[in-house]
Amino acid sequence: MDLKDKVAVVTGSSRGIGRAIALKLAGLGAKVVVNYRANAEAAQEVVEAIKAQGGEAIAVQADVSAFDQAQRLIKAALEAFGRVDILVNNAGTTRDTLLARMSEEDWDLVININLKGAFNCAKAAIRPMMRQRYGRIVNITSVAGLAGNAGQANYCAAKAGLIGFTKALAKEVGSRNITVNAVAPGYASCTSLKAEFRWAFHSSYS
Repeated sequence: MDLKDKVAVVTGSSRGIGRAIALKLAGLGAKVVVNYRANAEAAQEVVEAIKAQGGEAIAVQADVSAFDQAQRLIKAALEAFGRVDILVNNAGTTRDTLLARMSEEDWDLVININLKGAFNCAKAAIRPMMRQRYGRIVNITSVAGLAGNAGQANYCAAKAGLIGFTKALAKEVGSRNITVNAVAPGYASCTSLKAEFRWAFHSSYS
């Protein structure tokens, strides 16, 4: 796959799955916008890694759960590179606990980042993509959104919602040469995975 001259925005790409996606897209020739919410140092390390392999990248801070910040993220990509061809909605978080103990804040935070964040970024990017008559949107969901996990009602609801969002948006914009797809990874060993969930996963799946 040759992504030369394509511009990719990857949300939540300072670490974990997002970091790996950003590096892979850059390796295929894309110019990459590395988005982060809090860890500027980690995001800059990804940018430097991309530049070290001959690619182009910038880091942009934005909390994608806020629409104005998602707009600013896409605007920064357009100002830096002139277009947005690929949007990977990867930003996510967890607040794992049983529903009986789950606070409204726990629910809202996870829904707002994992699901609303994808809506915000897609909404901000969709008009530039429509003007180009080209776009590729990839939503990173999870097997948890398909199978469910005890103690993750908020996360599973967000990821399941992302699947429905993907299907609906694909039907809306397919005629404009914009594709919308979802990828549902399983277990990935990264810093966002709590120690107790690591133990539970290995106990259940090993």
